[in-house]
Amino acid sequence: MVTPPRPGRPGYPLVIGLLLAALLLSLTVGLTIGSVTVPPAEVWGVLARRLGAPWPADPSWSAAHRTIVLDVRAPRALLAAVVGAGLAVVGTTMQALVRNPLADPYLLGISSGGSLGAVLVITSSVPLLGAVPLPLAAFAGALLAMVLVYAAARSGGRLTTVRLVLAGVAVASVLSALTSLALLTAERGGQAREVLSWTLGGLGGVRWDTLPLPAGVLLGAVAVLLLQARSLNLLLAGDDPAITMGLDVARFRARMFVLLSLVTGVLVAASGPIGFVGLMVPHAVRLLVGGDHRRVLPAAALAGAVFLGLADVAARTVAAPQEIPVGVLTALCGGPFFLWLMRRDARRAEGVLA
Repeated sequence: MVTPPRPGRPGYPLVIGLLLAALLLSLTVGLTIGSVTVPPAEVWGVLARRLGAPWPADPSWSAAHRTIVLDVRAPRALLAAVVGAGLAVVGTTMQALVRNPLADPYLLGISSGGSLGAVLVITSSVPLLGAVPLPLAAFAGALLAMVLVYAAARSGGRLTTVRLVLAGVAVASVLSALTSLALLTAERGGQAREVLSWTLGGLGGVRWDTLPLPAGVLLGAVAVLLLQARSLNLLLAGDDPAITMGLDVARFRARMFVLLSLVTGVLVAASGPIGFVGLMVPHAVRLLVGGDHRRVLPAAALAGAVFLGLADVAARTVAAPQEIPVGVLTALCGGPFFLWLMRRDARRAEGVLA
C-alpha cells in the first residue's frame, strides 16, 4: 500500500523547490570551500562567463581561481551530485522491489560486486581482460552480486528482512575478501594504495570526461523508473495483489535488477563504493512526500545529490590538508541509522506479536 504524506507536511511543489535550492547551495559550497577559498560571486561569475554569459562585464578573478573552479571543483561537485542522486534512486527502487526497508546497494553487497569487477580490471595483467571497459566490468560484478543475494535470500522459504540482510552480508564479505586478494596479489606496486583508497569511496581526481557516462545512465534510469512508478507502487501491496492487478512480477523484478545493477556498476566505477546513501535518503524523503514513487523518485534524487555533495565537502575539509574518503563519512552516518532501523522494525514486530 502506498503511504500518503503525513498530515501537516509541506506540499510536494514546496518540497521540490526547497530541495532544488538546497542543491544549488550545496554546489556553491562545494565550489567555494577548499584549500583555496573562492568567493561565491566569483564562482558563479566564472561559470557564467564559461557558459557564454556577458556577466560580469569586467572579470577580476585570477587564472588560478578560474582553473580551480572550472577544472578541479566543478567536475567533482557535479559527480558528487550525480552519484548521490543515483545511489538514492537505486536504494528507493530496491526497497520497493524486495519490500524491505533495509535494502541498499552497499549493505546488500551490490556495490562490493561492482568493486570486485572494477578492481579485477584495474589490477589485471591479462591484455584481453584489461581492455574491458571499467564500467562494464563493474556492471557485471554488481549484477552477479545481486543475483547471488536474491537467490540465497529466497532459497528454502520466503524473502524476509533477516534472510535478505544475512545473504547480503555474506555475499559482501566474500566479494570484499576477493577484492582484497586481487589487490594483494596485483603487481602494481605503489598503485595498490591508490586502488585501496578508491575501494573506500572517494571523488578525488575527477575530470570532466568522468561525468558523461554516469550522468547519462542516471538520467536514463530515472526516466525509466518514473515510467514504472505504478508497478513499483503495486509491489508495495505484495506479490499476489500485484499479480492480480496484471503485473508480471518475476519479469518486472528481473528487468529492474538488471537496470539497478547497471546504475550501481557505473557509479561504483566512477567513485568507488559509497555506502548507506541509498538506505538513509529514501526513508527521509518518504517522511516528506509519502510512498508514491512518482513523488519519491525525483525527491530522492535531489536529496541524494544534496547529501553526497555536502558529505564530500566535509570529507575535504574536516581533516584538511588530509582528505578523508567520503565513503568513510557516509558509513559513520549510515551505521547508526541502520541500527536505528533494525531496532524500530524489531519493536514493530514485537507490537504485532503482542
